[in-house]
Amino acid sequence: MPGTPDARTGLDGRDGRDGRTGLDGRTGRDGRAGPDRRAVLLGAAGVLLGAAGCSGGGGSASPTPASSTSRAPSSAAPTATGSAPSALPHTTPWQPSRADIDPQVKLRAAQLIEALGAWPPGGGGQAKARVRAAAQGVPGSLAAQAGPLLPDADAAALQVVFAQYGGILTDSASVLVVCDQWTRDGGGPVHAGGTTVDVRLSAASPKWKVTALHPADPGTPAATLPDEAHRVLADRAIQLPPAARADVLSGNVHVSALKGMLTLAGTYRIDISVVRSGHPIDVFGTDRPSDHPKGRAFDVWRINGRAVVDPATPRSLIEGFMRAAAAAGSYNVGGPIQLSGGATVNQFFSDNTHHDHVHVGFDS
Repeated sequence: MPGTPDARTGLDGRDGRDGRTGLDGRTGRDGRAGPDRRAVLLGAAGVLLGAAGCSGGGGSASPTPASSTSRAPSSAAPTATGSAPSALPHTTPWQPSRADIDPQVKLRAAQLIEALGAWPPGGGGQAKARVRAAAQGVPGSLAAQAGPLLPDADAAALQVVFAQYGGILTDSASVLVVCDQWTRDGGGPVHAGGTTVDVRLSAASPKWKVTALHPADPGTPAATLPDEAHRVLADRAIQLPPAARADVLSGNVHVSALKGMLTLAGTYRIDISVVRSGHPIDVFGTDRPSDHPKGRAFDVWRINGRAVVDPATPRSLIEGFMRAAAAAGSYNVGGPIQLSGGATVNQFFSDNTHHDHVHVGFDS
């Protein structure tokens, strides 16, 4: 199919189409070492607590682990890691891509989540979260909307994985901040979790104003899941952040979307940003219901280790992926490229909101 890599890598480090290694140890677009989220989620002994943050360039996370192990399943609420590290991982501040639409809007949202979701020993609780919010120049009362970002813990570290637009208009925006979080009480074990927060902003000078926070609410895990859900959770070519993984575990993701993920993962490695929770209920700026809350859509921010927003990512890779999504049954495929053709009218679309990811939606 057009744009399909001729040497797709798995997570075992085989070479990719551009000679880089797979997700475990690849280099970023600027040559810096990229993330190993599996190792980070398990933590590592002897790593000092770092500042709240995330990553640069295309938006991949880069906390510092000291060892590499298989990733432990995560959920939207922190859960105990498989082996207890002695300290919280070091994290780095997230930076938008220069190619982002209005990068400072994303940065504003990410910095607030970094400030709210990480604190040194003794810094937990709503009162201290309000102080951290105020230091970011936002009303301290917004801390009350932080929900799962403020678990009952003595200390926390947070790493923004990616900040994606849920919508961007001239005077308002929705930024979906995807993050991993680690918490610890005293000398106890580190607990790994995370969430996705829909940060709403309005245009203002000199900085956009944060007006509301809407954290993901995936719900509780289902007693039984369809076979497709189990396969998605086990597929090493499908990377799910905590809230998206919890969405699948809740049983509220439609089988059509799960099958779409599996089909695409047969050819590509996909990093999913958002599935159901943490996304606006309506298509941003309209009263038209989004397919995400129905569990009938997912967004992909990275394909074969290449960020969709990165200008260095081959157009052929993104176009090939978008056409593959349509072939997998998606009636509504959006991305940074306006494609021609399609089995139905307007099957492909492009706008500023989808400049940084590929939307894959299903109608049944």
